[in-house]
Amino acid sequence: IYTDPQRPMKTEEGLYPINDPGPDAPILVTCNFSLTYFIISGECETSRVPCWLFVKDTEGLSVLTAWAAGKFSGDDIGMSIKKFTKDKELTKKDIVIPGLTAIISGDLEEEMGSDWNIKIGPREGGIIPSYLRQNYGS
Repeated sequence: IYTDPQRPMKTEEGLYPINDPGPDAPILVTCNFSLTYFIISGECETSRVPCWLFVKDTEGLSVLTAWAAGKFSGDDIGMSIKKFTKDKELTKKDIVIPGLTAIISGDLEEEMGSDWNIKIGPREGGIIPSYLRQNYGS
């Protein structure tokens, strides 16, 4: 299979259920660079903790590259999450952003309003299972 190295492989923007989440499951945020999506979704599945994975369209850029290019900002993420969660009746509204993008938390909090809790997640994907078990496991 040939893929053009000039064009990043992308995952479709959306809210993906992992481990059969309910209305109190947290929403983890990532970018739509396919490699990042597969790594993060795999780590979430490994945790066995029900959660939602929100994939933001960053034109196929990685989280830090997208953040540096202004394509992974709190305002944008907030508007997209609202669009994808409007039909979901969430009772616990926690959004977990990647640890290396903690700087966007204020803008995201402002966009989402006081009903939502913005959490700073791990700086590396490999820590996600223990983070989820510690903060959201039963």
